[in-house]
Amino acid sequence: MRSTLSKLLTLLLAWAAAEGCRRLRMPVPWMLGPLLATALATMAGQPTRSSLRLRNCGQWVMGASLGLYFTPPVVAQLIGLWWAVLAAVAWALALGAAYGRWLYRSCAGRLRGVSDAALRPSAYFAGAIGAASEMTLLAEREGARTDLVAASHSLRMLIVVLVMPFGMLLAKAWWNLETVDLVPPASAPFAAAGLAWLALFTGAGGLALQLGRLPNPWFLGPLLVAIGLSATGTAPSGVPTPLSNAAQLVIGVSLGVRFSPLFLHTAPRWLAQVALGTLGLLAACAAFGLLLAWATGLHAATAILGTAPGGMTEMSITAKVLQLGVPVVTALQVTRLVAVLVLVRPAYRLWARQP
Repeated sequence: MRSTLSKLLTLLLAWAAAEGCRRLRMPVPWMLGPLLATALATMAGQPTRSSLRLRNCGQWVMGASLGLYFTPPVVAQLIGLWWAVLAAVAWALALGAAYGRWLYRSCAGRLRGVSDAALRPSAYFAGAIGAASEMTLLAEREGARTDLVAASHSLRMLIVVLVMPFGMLLAKAWWNLETVDLVPPASAPFAAAGLAWLALFTGAGGLALQLGRLPNPWFLGPLLVAIGLSATGTAPSGVPTPLSNAAQLVIGVSLGVRFSPLFLHTAPRWLAQVALGTLGLLAACAAFGLLLAWATGLHAATAILGTAPGGMTEMSITAKVLQLGVPVVTALQVTRLVAVLVLVRPAYRLWARQP
């Protein structure tokens, strides 16, 4: 009973924060408002709670919603950008390794109670630009301090999710943009019966990936199914805006509750270096995004957001809300997530051999 009440009060706080951010015309208010409010409340020691089922439902809704952007003309143009997607993956792996090396050297011998044998894998997997839960699990298998790895990914995610929407809003003003699309969007209109079918199909995709124990099943499963439906012109319905907003809210809550009071006391020097390094990652990824935009003809705002070192779901939501080339951003972020998950551990073997 107490747990249920905490979850309801957390959702109420998140809704109030989202509504306040919406009235202030902040970018991505339905995700940023709940994230900030719950993070601050959690660090202050308040008993905030996030529902795993609601978070999965939120990812389910966003996966389906984003997948509907992949219409036949969009898919045709994305196929021509395959080399840019591979270049972005190679960049993410190289940058993550370099960041991990810098993090290791800046903290070596300076963290009390952390041996060099534990610091090496901790720094590497903390620097990897991948999903936090999967990177923490892989780090544990290599003998890393999982608390350091988890804290670094949480802090990086917080910084990127706060910086990128405001940065992209400034970019839209700088370039005088309204929307950035490969082709005009042509998503299916909302229909109640069609939405039920869409939920059934995409839910089956999420369940299949969960049974297969694949990462982020409730985002990737619905996303892939929705892409298939949209690319073949058979999407039964669009996703209504209120449902999308609710999904963003519960995702924001799930991010905010990670920041417990203990988080602030987790190796302050380590967190300071992670914060500094994350700003460096943002700058480096922005530079690479500009280069990718020049080479591909994509708009710079889309390329920068697609290569940003943030979470796949959060960056795709930012692209959706700010209308900055959703299919390209989603394709870049999803491909990077999968590639890093597959390649990061073999790459660590080579990385660990270097002095």
